[in-house]
Amino acid sequence: MTVFDEFYQSAEKVPTQPFLHIPPQATASYGGISIDYTYSEALDEIQHLSRLYEEAGYGHGQRIAVLLDNRAEFFLHFHALNKIGVSVVPVNSGFLEKEMSYVIEHSDACLVLALPEHMEKAKQALASIDSDAALLDTLSMEKLPRATIGVKESQIDEMSEATVLYTSGTTGQPKGCMLNNDYFISLGQWYSDIPGYCQLTFGKERMLTPLPTVHMNALCTMMAMTMSGGCIIQLDRFHASSWWDTVRESKATCLHYLGVIPAILLNQPERPDDYVGDQIKFGFGAGVDPKHLQRFEDRFGFTLVEGWAMTETGCYVCITTNVEPRHIGTRCVGKPYYPIEYRLVDEEGREVNAGEPGELLIRAKGDKPDKGFFSGYYKNEEETAKVWEDGYFHTGDVLRVSDDGSFHFVDRRKNIIRRSGENIAAVEVENVLFQSEHVANCAVTPIYDEMRGEEVGVCLTLAKGASGDETMADILFEYCSEKLVYYKVPAYFLFVPELPMTASQKIQRGEIKKLAAACIEKGDCIDFRDRKRARK
Repeated sequence: MTVFDEFYQSAEKVPTQPFLHIPPQATASYGGISIDYTYSEALDEIQHLSRLYEEAGYGHGQRIAVLLDNRAEFFLHFHALNKIGVSVVPVNSGFLEKEMSYVIEHSDACLVLALPEHMEKAKQALASIDSDAALLDTLSMEKLPRATIGVKESQIDEMSEATVLYTSGTTGQPKGCMLNNDYFISLGQWYSDIPGYCQLTFGKERMLTPLPTVHMNALCTMMAMTMSGGCIIQLDRFHASSWWDTVRESKATCLHYLGVIPAILLNQPERPDDYVGDQIKFGFGAGVDPKHLQRFEDRFGFTLVEGWAMTETGCYVCITTNVEPRHIGTRCVGKPYYPIEYRLVDEEGREVNAGEPGELLIRAKGDKPDKGFFSGYYKNEEETAKVWEDGYFHTGDVLRVSDDGSFHFVDRRKNIIRRSGENIAAVEVENVLFQSEHVANCAVTPIYDEMRGEEVGVCLTLAKGASGDETMADILFEYCSEKLVYYKVPAYFLFVPELPMTASQKIQRGEIKKLAAACIEKGDCIDFRDRKRARK
């Protein structure tokens, strides 16, 4: 079975049911009218696109990079390419040119397919790298260039690669997670089977998501609806002011979120029609501030199901609060649905005592410990072997397990900042700052943020003659903004006389985090949170 096979089966069962709905609020920049496909209509378009690709020589084993945003084109091309065994490489159109270039070149994509408005940026990205990839806009499919590399002779099956998703790596360079058909089918099966708050009714659900199709969460929505004969309601992004109007008008029955979304919605003025519990069955996501969860449920009338998973682990070993007890207010992420094996270990790899926090090592139970997991990091066998050391996947996340078997998120051992659902490698931001003539040393660290979960903070020592004031912070903020996508730019600048170091002159990350928190509490920092915005 493949992703397309699953779609085809649902299209046969519920041909006239809605498959995709994009509300007018999400199409404001390109028409302002809703876009709708039934399963039958989507299948016709997918079959047409797959024929065009096949006739041009594209097929099993090739990769195509796509800059399709949260548009209908993404879902149609994804299924069309999956049918013929082509792996899709989603590219964030908001990336800087160098970030886009890296993903296209590293993935060995043979074609870049872009929306017309992204063609110039994609062209510049291709011009800066050694790549033979052709470039095509979505309106020119009849002019699809011939594939320049051959296809695999082997049969397309569940082990065939479906996509390569790039995630932030602790070394600063994104890592390409290879995800096969079985990964996606396991994900969809998990969602179709799971009882409790998230139980889906075949052919009846309409799941709304504002999350980007370059992330696993949106693809989770795609598989959940595809395998349950439901409708994907895809927004371009989260719009706080029109959120509840969109929820009602789109007739959503469930939704996906990131922790920042409930926080923002709770800050909106209360309305008489805030309660939507008669329409929405549940919200599924991660990262809600424990202080917000009960308030949100009381005000809006439906359950927020928190969960833990990673792009690498998929959903087969997903842990969720889908059933009681949910231990609201404790950062509880619940229990796994399928049988898993896990260990919690300290920094030396020793198992911690019951109830104590430790890094989560996890695998599927049985003779396929990697069931539903990623296939590995592309061109990085060393890192793949490292995360699977001793037969368990090393998550880098610190959790504890309570007496009743519930998992509770504690911290992140990996040097990653999680801001509004985006993973940011501290070392990538540090590498940019080290290029400034004003910086002697620096350490980037996560700062707790009630709205976004975490923000990017940096502790700095400056070069001789430089002053640690707002003017310097402004210079460094603008410097980073030219070299990093906006959400990676530091929001907090903390100038310190020295950084805590080990005897071997390595930065003490734990102490840096404490130092930054103490400085912010005392107000000894420069706060540029309000200046962080995507640049046009």
